[in-house]
Amino acid sequence: MAGKDAKSNAAKGKKKEVKKETGLGLSYKKDENFGEWYSEVVVNGEMIEYYDISGCYILRPWAMSIWEIMQTFFDAEIKKMKIKNCYFPLFVSSGVLQKEKDHIEGFAPEVAWVTKSGESELEMPIAIRPTSETVMYPYFSKWIRGHRDLPLRLNQWCNVVRWEFSNPTPFIRSREFLWQEGHTAFATKEEADTEVLDILELYRRIYEEFLAVPVIKGKKSEHEKFAGGLYTTTVEAFVPNTGRGVQGATSHCLGQNFAKMFEINFENEKGEKAMVWQNSWAYTTRTIGVMIMVHGDDKGLVLPPKVASVQVIVIPVPYKDADTKGIFDACAATVKSLNESGIRAEADFRDNYSPGWKYSHWEMKGVPLRIEIGPKDYANNQVRAVRRDNATKHDIPMADVVERVKDMLDNIQQSLFDAAKEKRDVCIEVVHTWEEFAEALGQKKMILAPWCDEEEVERDVKTRTKGEMGAAKSLCSPFQQPELPEGTLCFASGKPAKKWTYWGRSY
Repeated sequence: MAGKDAKSNAAKGKKKEVKKETGLGLSYKKDENFGEWYSEVVVNGEMIEYYDISGCYILRPWAMSIWEIMQTFFDAEIKKMKIKNCYFPLFVSSGVLQKEKDHIEGFAPEVAWVTKSGESELEMPIAIRPTSETVMYPYFSKWIRGHRDLPLRLNQWCNVVRWEFSNPTPFIRSREFLWQEGHTAFATKEEADTEVLDILELYRRIYEEFLAVPVIKGKKSEHEKFAGGLYTTTVEAFVPNTGRGVQGATSHCLGQNFAKMFEINFENEKGEKAMVWQNSWAYTTRTIGVMIMVHGDDKGLVLPPKVASVQVIVIPVPYKDADTKGIFDACAATVKSLNESGIRAEADFRDNYSPGWKYSHWEMKGVPLRIEIGPKDYANNQVRAVRRDNATKHDIPMADVVERVKDMLDNIQQSLFDAAKEKRDVCIEVVHTWEEFAEALGQKKMILAPWCDEEEVERDVKTRTKGEMGAAKSLCSPFQQPELPEGTLCFASGKPAKKWTYWGRSY
């Protein structure tokens, strides 16, 4: 996996910076050494910089702008649902954190603790939030008294810390990451169930409509669900190059477990005391890593137009005797008309780099469309457009630039999704027996298998598949279940199967 040692990667990062200045591309190929390719592309594409604390990364503006575009979409959608933003403290006392036993057991190895202030030891160590259920719910119990106080629907945009020790990977597994976390309370289970799926649909849209990454909606197994929750739904992505699933984002129904622990009760319409039903849901900067892994190529990043902070880069290509001013003016006019029509376009007028170097630079950064204007283009009153996703070249009359560019960006967005879905679908293998399962796992497949839905059997699958690559586990049981003929047996236990479930290795 990528990024095993931040120090060595930081050193590599520095060397690569020098290489980049010489205009050279990546040293590693995606199909040959995926981990090194990924480590290199996130630095050379100016998404992150390695930091001097292992597992922590600097998110550069190129990455933050993608996060902000997704945030703008999601924030507007949850506000339509009457969910309000708030902010709770980063710190949580040990007593409160440990109130819900199953929950804290799930997070215990990852919790970072503050034990000193200056030189003096703190009387009680304070945890840094790994997630905010225990931070927020004591106050839910204070604010919710009667049925008129419900539903209570809050969200916060913040950072969390999980002190990962195994294989930190930029965006995918880091010790601090950005996310939104929604926490809601309802009078009825039906309302909670409805919201779980409404939020999951927004997560699907983030992946499929914005990041052009296909995902499968489904439910996590009892073994893999959120610690302390009733059930967990997920959008699962898949990285064909590594044969690993990625939990894209999760929407949990917490049931009444936390309400019991934190005494979140209300008086219902009949004047009876009742417990609330709760949900929590989150997506993180991991989304960006999945996008890079799925779309990136040997020239660098490939950004879907919807999330690219620069959708079109305009590059002047003047020759010695060319009308340089005319070409530069044409570039500026093209950018202006694109910007005015709502397209995010910029020109690269830097005179200390050649056009060829600029092409490589903006390809590395994944800009969806490059427009070149050289003497011939200027003379013919046209531009040349080059697509990042497939390198095709198109000559466009100046008068049609805005309309044609809009169409091309839409086409690139759809093409990226279609290509990613095709690659993912080729990796899905339907199996019925353990032998078929083991073979498919060795071929880095995402495996769909009939399962008896027993925790003990899932644990056994993990044990039996342990190895250098990591154990296999259930990814999700898809909501869209294929037909399960009567008498179908579980691939792992031979008992009667209850459902179809996706299995594989995962990040």
